[in-house]
Amino acid sequence: MQKFSDVLLTLDDASHVQRIELFNSDASLAGVIENKPGSQGSLKVYYHLFRMYGEISLDAAVEGLSLFAEHTEDAENCPGKHPNVDRLLNILEDEKPLTVKVSENVS
Repeated sequence: MQKFSDVLLTLDDASHVQRIELFNSDASLAGVIENKPGSQGSLKVYYHLFRMYGEISLDAAVEGLSLFAEHTEDAENCPGKHPNVDRLLNILEDEKPLTVKVSENVS
């Protein structure tokens, strides 16, 4: 299995992304991932999924869980420890995609 740190090196740069907001089908906020220490890896994964799929669909969730590498197994064993992975696991269960709003830094 690849390590998460190695996977991140293969993804496009997301340093220009300030935050990613995720919304349920009823437009309620499902979560926010900010570009700050401790969540920059998740931000990079979700930005990649958004660019590839346009939303966090079932297919995006499957890919995302693969990208999160060792954190996916840890999240399965310790629910709540990795909320951004948990969110993808939930999509596998309920098959309800999330819409994505990306806010970029203004130069």
